Amino acid sequence: MFIDINKVASLFKFDQYDPLLFASSFFLFLFLGLLLILSVIKERKIQSFLLIAFSVFFYYKASGDFILLLLGAGIANYLIGKGIYRNESQGIKRFFLLLGIVLNLGVLIYFKYTNFFIEIYNSALNGSIDAWDIIQPLGISFYIFKALSYIFDIYLEMHEPEESFFDFFLYLSFFPAILSGPIDRAGDFLPQIKNPLPFTNSTIAKAVFLISLGLLKKNLIADYISINFVERVFDEPSRFTGVENLLAVYGYTLQIYCDFSGYTDMAIGIGMLMGFKMMDNFNYPFKAVSVTDFWRRWHLSLSAWLQNYLFKPVQIGLRSFRIWGNAAAIFVTFTLCGLWHGASYNFIIWGLLHALFMIFSLFTKDIRDKAAAFLKIKGTWFHSFLKVFITFHLIAFAWIFFRAASFEKAETVLKQIITFFQPEVFPQFVDAFFPVFILMSIGYLIHFLPSRLELLAQSFMERITIAGQAVILALAIWISAQARFADLQPFIYFQF
Repeated sequence: MFIDINKVASLFKFDQYDPLLFASSFFLFLFLGLLLILSVIKERKIQSFLLIAFSVFFYYKASGDFILLLLGAGIANYLIGKGIYRNESQGIKRFFLLLGIVLNLGVLIYFKYTNFFIEIYNSALNGSIDAWDIIQPLGISFYIFKALSYIFDIYLEMHEPEESFFDFFLYLSFFPAILSGPIDRAGDFLPQIKNPLPFTNSTIAKAVFLISLGLLKKNLIADYISINFVERVFDEPSRFTGVENLLAVYGYTLQIYCDFSGYTDMAIGIGMLMGFKMMDNFNYPFKAVSVTDFWRRWHLSLSAWLQNYLFKPVQIGLRSFRIWGNAAAIFVTFTLCGLWHGASYNFIIWGLLHALFMIFSLFTKDIRDKAAAFLKIKGTWFHSFLKVFITFHLIAFAWIFFRAASFEKAETVLKQIITFFQPEVFPQFVDAFFPVFILMSIGYLIHFLPSRLELLAQSFMERITIAGQAVILALAIWISAQARFADLQPFIYFQF
């Protein structure tokens, strides 16, 4: 059989329109080959070099020459960490810390926010500066935040700097987490390079379960409802009734969860097969009873980073202002959280909405508790349901601004829901978008089922043979392939 050498070679070249995605057959082929080699080579140091090489290739396939930027970030932060630790002078320590902050944030600001600042300048002062031709490297927000947490923790004497540059670079570039997290802390990840997770049947079972679940979340639910319904409505909301716009909001709320948590499930599962336990990133976020509780369940690694390195320092600095200081810390944290997601007014509005929801909750807690006690619903199932219901709709409302291409589009979505809501359209939606309706129903139903069912599913995976686990994984891959009728869709959080 003739093999097209050029076509094979092209698979190993950078193509900005064809990053190496977890769900692709090419990735699965390469990853299985990597696992086979790692199972033969038991020496952990050699395994680490192989993982670095695979991570470099994986990131090259995603961002091309920006692999040099990742390498530069690795060298700079490795040396800065050494500089902070080895100098006894507090002034020199602060100098190296400030240098690390300026370098890391400078790179992040240049690639993500230069044109946004130009836009602000032009709007405010009637300027005419042209936008710069800047391509944003994939995953830059994630590995820059990992680098910052590394030097912060050294400065705070939470751990010593890593002696081996290669081990530090593996932490920074580890391929399952490089593009969309989780944002693990160095103190949790680095020890696992020398002391890997035990490769037991339980580990394999959980990894296979997570990878299978992630594939189904991403390909079967997130991509299908996005391509077939959500994109159509958010692209032209004025063409759809309020019912369809509201269902698109519910659809996107489910889509972004299944897309992002699906990536995380696969990343954690893949990491476990190579001896690494990465941080869990989601804990049934739509079961949250408040917006604050939502952030204890959603994007946990980012929430922890913001809490440790932004919220707490601001809160401590404003502690004399008590509740007002807490409110200010929330406001600053979530405004910057919105900006972290992207250079857009819509992202800032999204962050501000979360801040305002939490500040309102902070100032009205006593009133709400007294009202619940007066109505004799406090502590009842109805009270819990009410809190979950309200929280879910606040979160869904904020997602409108996150998803919409512009403020005007978000405004149109809301206008259609408020002024053009026709309940009789719902049966027509079910008829016209029946697969979407079924997948949305299944997605939300599974999410709101008791969490112990997931533990039971994992327990079942542990009890069956390796062959049985392989069959389940193959079935998940097959179902995902059947659901995909177009090119693989990049994960939503790749853009951040």
